[in-house]
Order: sequence, then C-alpha cells, then structure tokens
Amino acid sequence: MQLGPFELSQQAPLSVVATAGHLSREMNPTVGIAVILTVLQVAHCQMIKDLSACLLGQSLRVDCRYENKTSNPLTYEFSITKDNRKHVIHSTISVSENIYRSRANVTMHKNLVCLYLQSFTTSDEGVYMCELKATNDYTGNQIKNITVIKDKLEKCAGFSLLIQNTSWLLLLLLSLPLLQAVDFVSL
Repeated sequence: MQLGPFELSQQAPLSVVATAGHLSREMNPTVGIAVILTVLQVAHCQMIKDLSACLLGQSLRVDCRYENKTSNPLTYEFSITKDNRKHVIHSTISVSENIYRSRANVTMHKNLVCLYLQSFTTSDEGVYMCELKATNDYTGNQIKNITVIKDKLEKCAGFSLLIQNTSWLLLLLLSLPLLQAVDFVSL
C-alpha cells in the first residue's frame, strides 16, 4: 500500500529527507516546542541588574538598573508590599493607587528606571518592587525587591547621580585636556 504525502506526514514523527538537492523536513510537535522554548530562553530582552534606594532630600529614590538587549518599548511597575498587601505606586502595566499618584514620579534613562516618591515618611516603609517587561519578550516579567526602612537609608550621592544621568558632563570632563591642548580653555 502506498501512502500519499498527507498520510505520510501524519505518521512520521520527524524525518529529514534529501532527494536530488532538495531538503524536505517534517517537524514533530514535541521537538518544535522544545526548540521554541530554547530560543525563548536565549532571547531574554532585558534583565534587572540592581535595585537600590536612597533619600534625596525628603524624597525616596528607587533605582532599577537593567540590561536591555532590544530596542522594544519597556513597561514598568513600581509597587510596595506592606501589611501583606501589594500597592501599585507608579506603573505603565497597571493602575496606580490614588494615594501615590500625586507623590510619585518616574524617569527613564538608558538602562535605568528611577522612582521618586515625594514626602517619604515611615508610613511608606516596606518591600519595594521593580517589575520590567519589554514588548514582545515572551519569557515573562523581570522582578526585583528591596526592603526600604527610612532610618537605614543613605543619602543619594549628588555628584554621582549627575554623572550617571548626564553623559554630556562626563564627556566634557574627559575632553578638557584636549580643549586645553588646542588652547580653547585656559585654566
């Protein structure tokens, strides 16, 4: 009995056939799923590297540093867990709670998402969470937590904050010797 191509593909789990310079393949669904999962694990679009918190005057600053391997848009969510309940502070993923909307602000720089919470008090202490997701990253959201207690927070370093967020200043400082050499600047 000779089978047609349709019947053959339903019965053969996985075969690769080379005939006269042509390559024909049929994929077993189990093998296909394994290949897709392997590719997705390698294709992680972003990964949170560090989560830190400090006091900037009367405001809390939470820095969520990440490594981004794509130019796809990034969504974020900052939340706090206190009294065994999650409270969304600022988010592009879900809706922020009313009590934080007027006090919270987020800035995004290259590989850094910063939450600023104004008028930070001991009632704002808890476990802060940064959650990131790149569009079309099917491996899931990246999440990192940090426990924030007001008395244990350090003050944010002003100069290092300026340099890390302002690349032009660093470039200017590095180019001063060159500018002096061509006599544009005399110190």
